[in-house]
Amino acid sequence: MRRALVLVTVAALVGLLPGGAVADDNRVQAVPFTFVGTAAECAPSPAGSRIVTAAWLGGMGLPDNGGPSATTPGDPHTGLLLSKNGPTADCSSSGARITGVKGMTVDANFQLGFEYRNGGHCGAGAPRFNVVAQLGSAAETFHFVGGCSNDSTPTPAPQDPLQWTRVMFQVTNPAESFPVIPIGSKIVSISILYDEGTDTANNDTQGVGLAVIDNIYINGQIITSGPASAGGNKGKDKNKDKQDNGDDNDQGEDN
Repeated sequence: MRRALVLVTVAALVGLLPGGAVADDNRVQAVPFTFVGTAAECAPSPAGSRIVTAAWLGGMGLPDNGGPSATTPGDPHTGLLLSKNGPTADCSSSGARITGVKGMTVDANFQLGFEYRNGGHCGAGAPRFNVVAQLGSAAETFHFVGGCSNDSTPTPAPQDPLQWTRVMFQVTNPAESFPVIPIGSKIVSISILYDEGTDTANNDTQGVGLAVIDNIYINGQIITSGPASAGGNKGKDKNKDKQDNGDDNDQGEDN
C-alpha cells in the first residue's frame, strides 16, 4: 500500500498524465533484466554476447519526487539505463519486467509510456513494450507496443522539457500497438525491451546503442525508480527483496 501511495503522489506532481486502472496487488514495479541467448535459444543465429546491461541508477533520471530537474539538487534522480553495446542482430537484449500488472483490464483509454532522455536511442523497435494479453477464454496473444518513435504525438517531458521527451502509446491504436489489444482483454504480462544496437539509427542519434528512460507509465501508475538491476546497481535500493534473477526470455518475443 505504501508503494501505491507514492505512485499516486508522483503522478500528481509530474502532472497532466491520464488516469487509469490500478494493478490488483498495488505493487507495480520495473525490475531490470538482461538476456544473452545460448546457441540453442538463438539457432540458427549464433549465441548472444554479453554486451547488454539494464540498471536503475542514481543521477541518470529525472527527480524522483516529481519536481523540476533544476530545483531538486538533493533528489536521487533515478533513471533506468538500457544498453546494447553491439550489433542489433546479436541475440541479446536488456529490459525491465513490469510486475503487479496481471489482471489489469484493457479499456479504450489504456496507455503505456515513458519519458526518455534526449540524445539516447529512440527507434521504431526500442525501447518498446512487449505485452501478453488474453480476451476471455481465448488463447494468450502477444502485442508489440511502441517502440519509442512510433508515438504519433511525443511531447516535452514536464520536469525537464529541454532534455527529456514523453511518449505514450494507446494499446487500441493500430499505429502504436501491433496488433491492437482488444478492449476487455486481461493483461498477462508487460515488459520493456531494448534490443536495437549500435548499428541501428533512430530519430535522434546515429547508432548510440543505449537509452535512459524514467517515469514509466502503466495505465495510471508511474514508476520513478526500481530495485537493484541485473547490471549490479550499487546505489540505494528501495526494493532489495524484489531483485530480478536475470533469466527473462523476452528476446524471442518480437521474432
